[in-house]
Amino acid sequence: MEANFELRKFVAPEFVFGLDARLLVGRYLNNFAAKKILLVTDRGIISSGWVDSVVRVLESDCYSYEIYSKIKPNPSTDDVMKGADLYLDEGCDVIVAIGGGSPMDCAKGIGIVSSNNKNIKEFEGVDKVSLPSPPLICIPTTAGSSADVSQFAIISDKSQGSKMAIISKKLVPDVALIDPVTTTTMNKYMTIYAGFDILSHAIEANVSNASSPITDIHSNEAIKLYSSNILPVLDDPDNIKYRGNLMLASLHAGLAFSNASLGLVHAMAHSLGGLKDLPHGELNALLLEHVVEFNFEYEPERYLKIANNMCMGKATNKTEFLLMIQELKENLGINHTLKDRGVNLEDLKNLSYRAMNDPCIATNPIIPKQSDVEAIFKNAL
Repeated sequence: MEANFELRKFVAPEFVFGLDARLLVGRYLNNFAAKKILLVTDRGIISSGWVDSVVRVLESDCYSYEIYSKIKPNPSTDDVMKGADLYLDEGCDVIVAIGGGSPMDCAKGIGIVSSNNKNIKEFEGVDKVSLPSPPLICIPTTAGSSADVSQFAIISDKSQGSKMAIISKKLVPDVALIDPVTTTTMNKYMTIYAGFDILSHAIEANVSNASSPITDIHSNEAIKLYSSNILPVLDDPDNIKYRGNLMLASLHAGLAFSNASLGLVHAMAHSLGGLKDLPHGELNALLLEHVVEFNFEYEPERYLKIANNMCMGKATNKTEFLLMIQELKENLGINHTLKDRGVNLEDLKNLSYRAMNDPCIATNPIIPKQSDVEAIFKNAL
């Protein structure tokens, strides 16, 4: 097999992985000479108690702080702009995000809006951010989004019924404190669908036309860890070994896709999420097999290696791999379709148009036609 030594860059934040990593937040705030912190989170994370544990650290170290928790799933441009106003009005100088992908993406948006003094909509696309964010510390509480290590932020523009992908090295957090303990409060639904985001990230990064031997290391390890721990954790949700392995899988997947980018699954999921405001991980689960079916002929060796890393037996062709994905979904209780979630035939033209204009489409193994994307959507109904 021919060696691949094309030029590739790899970006990642400083991160600490392990039990109680979140409690190191004070040490990093001291490194940043912080005076006042904006804590970005949501009400669900507050009720879980994880914000309280961080606040106790801040108060013991005598830091002033403001909490911004008015964030909904799929954070909107309005959520970002209101958060940036609070950050500036309160004289904050460091941002700490606690939560899943929604609070972390919102925190990234708040940071670049605050430093660049622009509307968040002006950053849509690749490398549109001029000035770096204020110091950003991310404490993830789900195993899936990997926003704590990525150079991506996904923000919903409710006025357009779309999701914006913002991709920039300046979105990479300064520090990620990755604490598997925080995932023990994830319910079954979140565990399943955040987990499917791990698998989707890892698979798309692996077959991306911007992959490299370095990202392959991370994507392959993510697939192995996810596949060997997702079903056991559903049977034993308090098992910190399974939770920790899924958090580690999320980290590996994040390092892979942040640098190799993604593909058609995510372009289509962003389109759906903007129009229908549906959960991202669930959309990935409903789309993955249909995109694999379309892409397979362009990267057959990689897809078969992925299949054999999934700890579900050996696949020798496309049909066997698709059956493997279907079996996994069945074992996870994912037995519905996009039609069951309110997507109709009349939506498909608009959805496929938006997907074709998503930055993730550029690194799919093959650039599809809009008619191809529409057909994939139709197959997923």
